Amino acid sequence: MIQACGLRKNYGTTVALDGVDLHVREGEIYGVLGRSGAGKSTLLRCVNLLERPTAGTVRVAGQDLTALGDAELNRARQRIGMIHQHFALLSSRTVAGNVSFPLEAMGVPRAERERRVGELLELVGLGGRGKDRPHQLSGGQKQRVGIARALAGNPSVLLSDEATSALDPATTESVLGLLKRLNAELGLTILLITHEMNVVKSVCDSVAIMSGGRIEESGTIADLVRTPDSRLTREIFPLPEPAPAGSVTLTFTGDPGRPGASQPVVSDVVRKFDVDLSILGGSIEELSAGAVGRLRVALDGQERSAALAYLRDSGLIVEVAGEAA
Repeated sequence: MIQACGLRKNYGTTVALDGVDLHVREGEIYGVLGRSGAGKSTLLRCVNLLERPTAGTVRVAGQDLTALGDAELNRARQRIGMIHQHFALLSSRTVAGNVSFPLEAMGVPRAERERRVGELLELVGLGGRGKDRPHQLSGGQKQRVGIARALAGNPSVLLSDEATSALDPATTESVLGLLKRLNAELGLTILLITHEMNVVKSVCDSVAIMSGGRIEESGTIADLVRTPDSRLTREIFPLPEPAPAGSVTLTFTGDPGRPGASQPVVSDVVRKFDVDLSILGGSIEELSAGAVGRLRVALDGQERSAALAYLRDSGLIVEVAGEAA
């Protein structure tokens, strides 16, 4: 649904994007994670060409946006909704007036606008609040208005620029739940910019980790947590580094056909083999891709090699400190 190739964006001598490739599948929630200044928001603004890249191409739903003139680009942008970090609501308008604004710009007749606005406010949980002013709403309610406005033109793609960073944790959870529901019910493709790992863990199907204008790592959450030495896995499960020489780090998932947190693989290995096993640290997280755990152990004994082979054959990712992956 979104394909960016070789994106570069310069501001004078400053390089904000340095050869970025991004591939977002139709219907997924794709997170771009990174610290302030990593290039996340610049990448997002290049996707809908609010910022025109210095080099590279952007295709959305098969259409090359970088090849379009202004009039064609404006029409293409109607299929791309955008949610802003600080809501960007018009204080002079009511809630309904804010949601109606893009429909007015598109020339939609008044009766149809009113019907559509009513549907959207119901969809985001603000039915009956159309006559309120933005100052009468909480932060979470303001963001729901922003989401309703972004959906006004029936977009196939929704861009979210740090949409929850100004919200408290409970409200963040509520807004993320809404985005996940819209993704499921409307089939929306959502590209979500964030610096918060909890956002990625809660709703994302795939993720790209950015630093210094480049993507360091990308892929589905399920694949990355199974990749030895994945940065995503290290950040989700921050075990002490460096790992003690010879220690064993096990990564396991709750996917069907693979060992999960409830299966006794670790206790099995102690019963089956002449080894001693001590737990050094670990945790289990419930991700959008399912339950994932990471456990670091000390494993010693005459049958250590056989025990490691058994763990690998059981489907766990096995990393031994000091050994090549």
